[in-house]
Amino acid sequence: MPENLTEQTTTIPAAEASTATDVESTATPVDDGVDIRFTDLNLDGRVLAALSDVGYEKPSPIQAATIPALLDGRDVVGLAQTGTGKTAAFAIPALSKMAELADVNGGPSKNTQVLVLAPTRELALQVAEAFTSYAKHMDGFTVLPVYGGSPYGPQLNGLRRGAQVVVGTPGRVIDHITKGSLDLSNLEYVVLDEADEMLRMGFAEDVEQILSSTPDEKQVALFSATMPPAIRRIAKKYLNDPAEISVKGKTTTGTNTRQRYLQVMGPHKLDALTRILEVEDYDGIIAFVRTKMATEDLADKLRSRGFSAAAINGDIPQQQRERTVEALRDGTIDILVATDVAARGLDVDRISLVVNYDIPHDTESYVHRIGRTGRAGRSGDAILFITPREKYLLRSIEKATRQPVEQMQLPSPAKLNELRLGKFADRITQTLSGEDVSLFRDLIANYEQEHNVPANEIAAALAVMAQGGQPILVQDIPVAPAGQRERAEGRKDGFGSRGPTRTLTEGNATYRIAVGRRQRVMPGSIVGAIANEGGLSSAQIGGIDIRADHSLVELPADLSKDQLRALSRTRIGGELIHLELDKGRKPAGGRGAGEFKKPYRKDNPKRDGDTRFSGDASRKPRQNKGAGAGNGRSSAQSEQY
Repeated sequence: MPENLTEQTTTIPAAEASTATDVESTATPVDDGVDIRFTDLNLDGRVLAALSDVGYEKPSPIQAATIPALLDGRDVVGLAQTGTGKTAAFAIPALSKMAELADVNGGPSKNTQVLVLAPTRELALQVAEAFTSYAKHMDGFTVLPVYGGSPYGPQLNGLRRGAQVVVGTPGRVIDHITKGSLDLSNLEYVVLDEADEMLRMGFAEDVEQILSSTPDEKQVALFSATMPPAIRRIAKKYLNDPAEISVKGKTTTGTNTRQRYLQVMGPHKLDALTRILEVEDYDGIIAFVRTKMATEDLADKLRSRGFSAAAINGDIPQQQRERTVEALRDGTIDILVATDVAARGLDVDRISLVVNYDIPHDTESYVHRIGRTGRAGRSGDAILFITPREKYLLRSIEKATRQPVEQMQLPSPAKLNELRLGKFADRITQTLSGEDVSLFRDLIANYEQEHNVPANEIAAALAVMAQGGQPILVQDIPVAPAGQRERAEGRKDGFGSRGPTRTLTEGNATYRIAVGRRQRVMPGSIVGAIANEGGLSSAQIGGIDIRADHSLVELPADLSKDQLRALSRTRIGGELIHLELDKGRKPAGGRGAGEFKKPYRKDNPKRDGDTRFSGDASRKPRQNKGAGAGNGRSSAQSEQY
């Protein structure tokens, strides 16, 4: 293993999109200026057919350099920003080798042969979808995503039936390894995707635990946007003489396209979109989502709110897709809800706004999406919806495109309500001037006389009827409290350390988990595990107080039963956390932080190093006689993050 990995680095400018350089003379050499295609890379025919189906002809720089090295059996460290095509760079050679191995063995094995670790469930799903599309022509081949926040049943059934490729988040992968449901004894290929992001989220120990559970004879591919010391240490420990391939991105976007982002929680995206469309004037609009099902769902919801919208995705027949695009072109519909694949090559002059309703996980897709507007010298707008948890993807987009994405604010309720009331009044004026209202005038006059009800009350009732049960006035969309956003975005270190919370944020509660300093738990590990397993954003996770054998975590008080069930079975570093509500701690306005009504564990209330008070405030905690003695802190002032 070389002492310095950078001594064998191949750097490829993104401008040379079909150029790669030899890596330690082991990868297939590609001369500068040569037009490389996937058909030149010695891939299995079935994989090439799938690539043709999705319209891929030429590899990106990272793909052109990485695929030959991986096909030759080399371990690889790929340094590239999000959006350079890393998923295909490791998925295509893995599938090609598996297809050839299946031919030799007379059919595909039921054993798990490829394991891909991803930091988030969204990325795990995206990688699994990519593997599935590239394996379209491989018979008997299964890809299974495993991640927190989803039921164990389908995952256990999938593993029992056999999955050649497993894509998962570290916490859930460890859980399946511990349960014995995931057998890695026949593993041949391991991928660490977005490795630096995994470590930033606190999965360092989990990743090492998983790697130590894999066979010694295996091929490892590690992809990361940066090379911090922790990544370099893992590469030296678990990779065998890796070839390091670095790609410097030069992705750019049109200067005549205004780019903005809006931070909004997932359940409020629809309200946010409709409010933007009410206030700002656009012509044709494309809203991008990640999945085929989401296209239909969003289009239906927009239509129910009075917008002319239609969906296109890969499952819709080509003729119908063409008719839908033509309807957008001639103004029959105004909003097209699409997936990336379905909108590839779409060129409609009247598109003035692109909405990234679901943020893409690679900058290349982002650039392709917003390239649908601002064409041929015309100006365009692009709006990106992100959750606090997806902020790192925004940073990747800005870094790759070398352009800032300005933050936007939703129109205020006062402005929206003024606009809505004005439009309602305009409708009345138009109706009075353009319609025959004599019949209804007589009807109201008779109703007024018979029921002794003033005409203005009758008119108000008719206005309510005209609204169809929908409120005409709007309220603010809920956002994460400022304190939580500051804690989520202003962390002290790369592992997500958090300061002590003296007062609970309104709507939150304190929960106890059964891991602490003795288990060497880090704040980032807690954040990563709870976010992935409980389906929470990092902004919903408040203060973390790590004690000797347990920790206290501030979370929303209204966690669902499914979330509580999933979190109670979550593991950190292989240990079950046994999450439960800490009923001894009151929210804001109650007892102070660190005060509890009763000991956590009645069977051993004086466990060394623990922190607790009884209900008697006059009792004093015993002094900590351990490593921290003499520092003036009592055990009640345990280490907090």
